[in-house]
Amino acid sequence: MPKVAAVLSDRQVKALKTSGLYPVGGVKGLCLKVSQTDSRSWILRVSTGELRTSASGKPFAIRRDYGLGGFPDVSLAAARIKAVELRQQLRSGVDPVAERTASRAALRAERAKLNSFEDVARECHGVRESEFKNAKHSAQWINTLETYAFPVLRKLPVNTIETAHLVEVLQPIWLTKHETATRVRQRIASVLDYAAAMNLRSGPNPAALQGNLKELLPKSKSVRKKTGKRHHARIPVDQMGAFMTDLRTRTSISAMALEFAILTAGRSGEIRGACWSEIDLDRRAWRISAERMKADRGHTVPLSDAAVALLEALPRGTGKTLLFTNSKRAALSDAALGKLIKDMHDTAVKAGGKGYIDPEQERIATPHGTARSSFKDWSRTSTARVMANGNTSSFPDEWGELALAHVNSDETRAAYARSELLEERRELMQGWADYLNRTRSDNVVKISSS
Repeated sequence: MPKVAAVLSDRQVKALKTSGLYPVGGVKGLCLKVSQTDSRSWILRVSTGELRTSASGKPFAIRRDYGLGGFPDVSLAAARIKAVELRQQLRSGVDPVAERTASRAALRAERAKLNSFEDVARECHGVRESEFKNAKHSAQWINTLETYAFPVLRKLPVNTIETAHLVEVLQPIWLTKHETATRVRQRIASVLDYAAAMNLRSGPNPAALQGNLKELLPKSKSVRKKTGKRHHARIPVDQMGAFMTDLRTRTSISAMALEFAILTAGRSGEIRGACWSEIDLDRRAWRISAERMKADRGHTVPLSDAAVALLEALPRGTGKTLLFTNSKRAALSDAALGKLIKDMHDTAVKAGGKGYIDPEQERIATPHGTARSSFKDWSRTSTARVMANGNTSSFPDEWGELALAHVNSDETRAAYARSELLEERRELMQGWADYLNRTRSDNVVKISSS
């Protein structure tokens, strides 16, 4: 005869404190489980009717445990009632746990139908917003989806998006705007990964290039090789002196910002966000914090005589006061420096000059190309470095890379980056400023200030 558990009273149940599983009687299989942390809960242990064989060859019954709630929130009497009801359900072929699992799955499926790609994309963007370096990058992330993905995917339930939808989004721009298309694909993949994490979809991510998508679009490597990377248009090095002569005839704050960018080989965003707390005129240095740098590493720029003179000519500020502001004392717009170069080009052409065109790309020079690419071209070819013996030499390429704040995983360059080579780069930046002051061109057109 199977052993029948003694029927315990409320008092006896309350007295159970040592960890273990205690049959409490009244209903077959009803037990109180006491954990090592003294938490107690009701368990109904039921035989499934399935037999298995142990390693020693003896058969044993498979049992399954059902939770009935915690004690004392669920009293002994209530636990016995629940146990009787559950046994009756099981005898009639109803498994409440399986039913709850199926119900939850159905609810998730229904919820997924109500979540369009746009809804999930905006939710994903909100979660990721703190990861972005600045508000501009945050806006770019969602704007690319609005422009290229939403027209196709906007109202589609996120659990119905397939490879064919991705092809429809990406194919029109895969060859003509490949870098943009790549970013769009990556951002769609992020949204779908987020949806999967929220149990809104299952299965492989159709935006992953490792899947079917890579067979339906031209290989990225081949596209880049064929179309080529479009570099920032720059002014040829031998024309930079003429450009600087023209630039210095202008007295606008945009002109001063562009000149400072050229003298420091700085990015437009770094220049427009520069504030007086970053400037140390005594040590002739501009120290930019990691959060303002593209590579998320702090960067120190040694200032040449010309850069210091330009700063000294500005209205002096303190703390977070910007060096260069518009008429409303706000930061210059992203387009301000580019517009200045275009206006200079148009004026020069109208006056009979050649303007400021990148001869290789046949495009008007950009602020980035003028401040950084032209500097890099000069630093690679210049022999303005004066050695201890009086001879001249070229500058080491690592100095130029450090001046541009380029992060390189190469071991040698990484060592250079750790030391910063501030004094060596001071010589480099002074050489660049001297070159800009010395060189002149017969094609310089005298232009009035603007």
